Amino acid sequence: MVEAGKKLVLFTGRSNPTLAAEIAKVLGLSLGDVKTKAFANGEIYARYKQSVRGGDLFLIQSVSTWEEGSVNDSLMELLIMADAAKRASAHTVTAVITHFGYSRQDKKSAAREPITAKLVANMLTVAGVDRVITIDLHQGQIQGFFDVPVNHLTALPIFASYFAQKKLSNLCIVSPDVGRAKAAKKLADMLEADLAIMHKSRPEHNKAEISNVIGDVKGKTCILNDDIIDTAGSITAGVAALKDAGAGDVYICATHGLLSGSACELIGACKAVEVVLCDTVPIPAQCGTDKIKTVSVAPLLAQAISNVYEELSVSELFDPDFAL
Repeated sequence: MVEAGKKLVLFTGRSNPTLAAEIAKVLGLSLGDVKTKAFANGEIYARYKQSVRGGDLFLIQSVSTWEEGSVNDSLMELLIMADAAKRASAHTVTAVITHFGYSRQDKKSAAREPITAKLVANMLTVAGVDRVITIDLHQGQIQGFFDVPVNHLTALPIFASYFAQKKLSNLCIVSPDVGRAKAAKKLADMLEADLAIMHKSRPEHNKAEISNVIGDVKGKTCILNDDIIDTAGSITAGVAALKDAGAGDVYICATHGLLSGSACELIGACKAVEVVLCDTVPIPAQCGTDKIKTVSVAPLLAQAISNVYEELSVSELFDPDFAL
């Protein structure tokens, strides 16, 4: 039973207020009143305009670029909101991070490189975050970088539900690289589909080369699944490689559509039928291609917030049947 006097309060930063409003709507709540802005020199300011003393605060933020700010602005805003909440005597602070920026640097691939995923985990903890709710980290082991609880959700059941409704036949789920193979296998099991894996190398950052497709894709309807689409170079190269291997229709699905640089143009020009993205980050306004479809993670995140607040199990949300 929830203890007397507890109160659930939702706040959002500026990076993805539309998703935050949808989460609040699902929960039957209004977003709390917080003032956030940037000073003339770019420093971030945040102040809660209502009492948060004793409250269980859930701060919804995508650590990503948005129309008015950078990924660094999003991160600093979240940290400052957490610090302000703790200094205002909030009972608990949960960071609902719809996209965990800096997660791609989760290990040292070369000498003298940073591990930014660990750095951000440390910063969140120092800022006063008591728990993290997030979705589709670049690698699951990033959970271990935290010394506070992490609820790591996945959008795979949402994608499975979307494609199941299309009643596609002769399906094959394709992983864009070996690192994504485990997630692709889960999606393949949900849709009772075959599995193929691409061999990808990166000669430099944001550059990818597809050298081989491992598995039979000839004549099959392929769904290419990834966690992030940034510049879209590797995912569109994957579509071309599948077509060269004799694949039929090719669909793309990814949780986080960062869509940097010329990504929208590359997607519009590629031979994929559809690109299905979640609303974990806002789709850039200039991205007008009809190929992009959006599915919402608001119901999933709202249920996670509710379960955490009510001190119920969150593990049921990892069940593949949750969204079906």
